[in-house]
Amino acid sequence: MSAPTVQLTPRQREVLRRVVEEYVATGEPVGSRTLVERAGLPVSPSTVRAELAELETLGLLTHPHTSAGRIPTEEGYRFYAAGLLDELEPRPAGLELGLAVQHEVEAALQTTSEMLSEMTRLLALVSAPPLEAATVRHVEVLLLQTTVAMVVVITSSGGVSKRIFTTSEPIDPGLVAWAAEYLNESVGGVQLGTHQLRQRFDDVGLPPRERAFLALLRPAFTELERDEQQLFVGGAAGLLGDLREDELEACRRALQLLERRATALEVIGRSLGSPRAFVRVGGDLEEPALREVAIVGAGYGVRNRTLGAVSLLGPVRMDYEKAIRSVRAAAVELSRFVEGVYEDN
Repeated sequence: MSAPTVQLTPRQREVLRRVVEEYVATGEPVGSRTLVERAGLPVSPSTVRAELAELETLGLLTHPHTSAGRIPTEEGYRFYAAGLLDELEPRPAGLELGLAVQHEVEAALQTTSEMLSEMTRLLALVSAPPLEAATVRHVEVLLLQTTVAMVVVITSSGGVSKRIFTTSEPIDPGLVAWAAEYLNESVGGVQLGTHQLRQRFDDVGLPPRERAFLALLRPAFTELERDEQQLFVGGAAGLLGDLREDELEACRRALQLLERRATALEVIGRSLGSPRAFVRVGGDLEEPALREVAIVGAGYGVRNRTLGAVSLLGPVRMDYEKAIRSVRAAAVELSRFVEGVYEDN
């Protein structure tokens, strides 16, 4: 989210905040009397009207022709959300997700997406760590046919990668059994995609036949195959069930886009320049189908390495404060969980 360039007085900031929060809560344009009587602004309605007019001039509020009240513009939401991000405490409390009983990362990510969506009534998106971030837990080398072998790599995160290799000559079953034993001994506990792992395939002390067979199998470890980085989604029905008519179509278009998981991961990935929480409103999102929604998220990971993100997608008129608080808390809890899985990487 680009930093707002508009400079506001403390009172204008307070008026804008109250308008956004009142409009998010009610969905109705907010007038000066509402701000004084219901939102509790300690100034006169005439003073509030003047500030509302100024905020409209600055492009942060707009004035529907059918109402005397104002509603936030996209830039108004952006300014409001930036203020929330600036005021965040350094370390949020974690969220009780029950992850301590989980044994696999994928199960923990699915639990997180489901619980976040239930808490917020927004669409929860949790991206999985890339397969390369994990270590090798176990390797299977199987002879499927006389000239066809399959390598199965099981990682410390519970991920599974399979690759099939075909040769022009029959494969010795004894060589297959040797390779399974050798690989479990030599690459078990080694992080995928690293130079250390690649070196284990270049042992000059091995006989030529064994070295040649390892060279054949090497891409199963260095050119990892999985359909795509996984994305866990929760809450589509809840999101659509709570929307107003004018917000429904925008979120439907966003959901159609998110069915293409690679596109969704790219959108989230562009926001992970730092571990800080992020907010992307409407035009901040390059995809045309997302121009009328907002995404709030935070990265999770280990030490100084981000492994994925916890995000919430919903209408631009969303409760940003709750969304930011929720994704940060979930990210802290997920980070605690994955530290145990990736601590040796």
